[in-house]
Amino acid sequence: MQKFHSHGKLLITGEYVVLDGAVALALPTKFGQQMEVTEIPETVIEWKSLDREDKVWFEDSFKISDLNQEVLPTSEVSKMLFLALRSAAKRNQQLFKGEKGYQIITKTDFPREWGLGTSSTLIANLAKWTDVDAFELLETTFGGSGYDVAVALQGSAITYRRTPAENVIFKATFDPPFKDRLFFVFLNKKQNSRESIVHYRQQEKATLDIAIEKISNLTQSILTCTTLAEFELLIEVHESIISTLTGLKKVKNELFPDYPGAVKSLGGWGGDFVLATGSDEDMEYFRKKGYSTILSFEEMILSN
Repeated sequence: MQKFHSHGKLLITGEYVVLDGAVALALPTKFGQQMEVTEIPETVIEWKSLDREDKVWFEDSFKISDLNQEVLPTSEVSKMLFLALRSAAKRNQQLFKGEKGYQIITKTDFPREWGLGTSSTLIANLAKWTDVDAFELLETTFGGSGYDVAVALQGSAITYRRTPAENVIFKATFDPPFKDRLFFVFLNKKQNSRESIVHYRQQEKATLDIAIEKISNLTQSILTCTTLAEFELLIEVHESIISTLTGLKKVKNELFPDYPGAVKSLGGWGGDFVLATGSDEDMEYFRKKGYSTILSFEEMILSN
């Protein structure tokens, strides 16, 4: 049996504009996904995905001989998985040679609705097993900027910049002296981001270029800032820039206008987690509003 594991992610800076070349900061989470691969005598791939309660949430079987076919499964999950396996087979000709198959079992140790990277950790684990470039697998399946796969592969804080030629990835250190004043609140609200993406794509190139430069500079400033007050100011500026680009209200203005600390959206605005500043006592503000899933920086983030 072979075992693989990749960590989830949180995008701290650069949401939306990471798609167009902004330097983004992403952190790995202590939570992730593991994958166990066992050889079997049949020439099939038997796939089973478990949640953190060991309950099966997805199960399918693929004939290895079908991986060179153009006909795709109808189920969306099966289709994405089939595309990933087919892409890996094309790029590693020795992968599925011989009269054998595989039983593959995956398991996340976080609730999938948390949005920490069920897909990106899967792609990273598949790339590790098949010895295929993870970003090529991503391109043929889920798409996206690729920062999440980069975090899954690196297992450390990174700065990430997507360019037409390559993905520029540098390991980073984000260990601020005020990290005990940072925590994450799960909003448990999926947002349809279609309208905000349309608004974002309507921005003039000059406007977008200026925003990308500002966000890239903010990313560097956030990496080096040493006081909570400076950090709160930087993320407030970041929120204002992204709010203008997307036409969305800042999450603090919309949901937490009377909160004394700062609140920042993470990733796609409107759902999953937000980053908040404050003390343990300040967490009670969110609990009183019905947000029961709150994790400290130490509970959530994998340290370098």
